Amino acid sequence: MTSIYAAAFFCATLILLNLVSIGIAMVRTRLKMRPAPTPAPAPGVSLVRPVCGLDNFCEETLGSSFSLDYPLYEIIFCVARGSDPAAPLVRRLIAAHPQVPARLIVGDEKVSANPKLNNCVRGWDAAKHDYIVLADSNVMMPKDYIQRLLAGFGPTTGLVCSMPLGSRPQNLWAELECAFLNTFEARWQYAAAGVAGGFAQGKNMMWRRQVLEAGGGIRALAAEIAEDAASTKLVRAQGLTVDLVDRPFEQPLGRRSLSDVWMRQLRWARMRRKTFPLHYAPEIFAGAALPCLVAAYGAHALDAGAPGILGAAVLMVLLWHIPEMVLARTAGWHFSWRMPLMLILRDLMLPIMYVDAWFVDNFTWRGNEMSVREEPTAHGG
Repeated sequence: MTSIYAAAFFCATLILLNLVSIGIAMVRTRLKMRPAPTPAPAPGVSLVRPVCGLDNFCEETLGSSFSLDYPLYEIIFCVARGSDPAAPLVRRLIAAHPQVPARLIVGDEKVSANPKLNNCVRGWDAAKHDYIVLADSNVMMPKDYIQRLLAGFGPTTGLVCSMPLGSRPQNLWAELECAFLNTFEARWQYAAAGVAGGFAQGKNMMWRRQVLEAGGGIRALAAEIAEDAASTKLVRAQGLTVDLVDRPFEQPLGRRSLSDVWMRQLRWARMRRKTFPLHYAPEIFAGAALPCLVAAYGAHALDAGAPGILGAAVLMVLLWHIPEMVLARTAGWHFSWRMPLMLILRDLMLPIMYVDAWFVDNFTWRGNEMSVREEPTAHGG
């Protein structure tokens, strides 16, 4: 009976932690219909957007930079090579919106093995305001984008971030990516921020210039293979916190392949394992696969037979995923009749990714072969 009690206690504990994390996310993401107010006085803000190739909805996401309801901001687009297919699009957008200060910087600075960071360095150097946002090209910026980031700053805040919120999937695998991005990754990031301190997410990062400069400047982010991991450590070293916006910003997905989703999640897992191994270790408990196995073992120990074992696993799936579905609906995130199946598929994939991340170091990002074993580049290297 001891093993049965242990299995029951294990499953009950994980269900409770799952519910707590979902509750934290529900509080942070409750729907707010009114736009965030503009602070008075409104500080100037520089948006630095690195571009590389043409993503789904690229014209719409980059174009959203020009429609912000904010009185004082500039846009700095950065591209590593003038031959990049995104460069003509950026130039057209700049020409079509002469009322917004914007420019395109061509050419990167090799400070690290991270091509995105290399692409941002000259944009950071050119920014003229004290609040600087590093935002990926596939982020959809709502009209109150800047206000929502500014609202995240408190007395001890060094950096405000938003994780990507998957939206507008156009096939099954894009919905699988929503299952990863939304009710799993975004939810657990909110939970971590509420319990152990926030972690930076490189999709949207608003800096106060003096914080990053005090830590060595943007070139100091070359200390880690992932600029968001380096950002987290730099901010915490100053006794400050990484805080999250209350409502994540959308990343419209369009069509995805299973390979796209799989490789992206593997890349993120390998980088988390490399940069925060002690925080990565308990991720094996974050999905439903392990509690389902333990519940099935408990039913087997009770001699419940095949129907009882299957019933125990199904009960765990329902107790685990129904609250996730409630979170998606109450937060206004993407949800369809296929999402319950995508949640199950995601949780079957998670243990494989978890093990892979401990043993594999290499990955490909936008055609660049990279490894989490690469030595960080010295500041300004």
